[in-house]
Amino acid sequence: MAGVLTGQTAIITGASGGLGAHFARLLASEGAAVALTARRLDMVETLAGEIAGAGGRAMALRLDVAQAETIAPAFDEVEAALGPVSILINNAGVGGEGLAIDLSIEDWDRTFAVNTRGVFFSAQAAARLMMANGAADRADARIVNIASIASHTILPGLSAYNASKAATAMLTRSLAREWSRRGIAVNALCPGYIETDINSFWWGTEGGQKQLKLFPRRRLMEASDLDAAFLMLCGPAARAIAGSVITIDDGQTLPGGG
Repeated sequence: MAGVLTGQTAIITGASGGLGAHFARLLASEGAAVALTARRLDMVETLAGEIAGAGGRAMALRLDVAQAETIAPAFDEVEAALGPVSILINNAGVGGEGLAIDLSIEDWDRTFAVNTRGVFFSAQAAARLMMANGAADRADARIVNIASIASHTILPGLSAYNASKAATAMLTRSLAREWSRRGIAVNALCPGYIETDINSFWWGTEGGQKQLKLFPRRRLMEASDLDAAFLMLCGPAARAIAGSVITIDDGQTLPGGG
């Protein structure tokens, strides 16, 4: 495969399905070697086989970003196998559902352990590699954090999730400010509602159908709606983009309902 990312090595967290798997296929289609990480090794092994069968380079690795101490060793393993890491996609996330009055300490901590702490320590591990392996000096280094419209819009019944994604958006800007001069572009995407494993149960319910009717276009987005912005942030076009938190939501957060 040849494309705008030929010669780059990318790590995708939470690559076992949904947006993570979509992003992995997209990066591979543009020529990047891709490391697919997730808690479910069997699922990323299947995806790695698919990408390799299509002519790409891919490896699968078990990784739970909530176990922060395992992140840097896993990234070292990727670099040893696929070459210098230049792209990180911080995609791993959990839903964090639950009314605030009912949330347990364990529920809150699990949400932040994956959605925020995991993002930070993955970015830290990747940045250290990028600074050491020359990707930052070449201005090829890219970190893309997958946030959410929840970073700036209240999603009812998701207080822990909202807070974790708001933290991720600010973390994106903080890391960009610190690392831009070192040659690492750190940015975030805030997708609107796309049907994924986390939310698929909801859209067929009465409440889900009611919510859809409040969206200006009365529909869910497709994962492919993110492709242009995603590739922009991963590739040469991000040369002058730093600390941007880009919302792509099909107008779902526009005020006024449907």
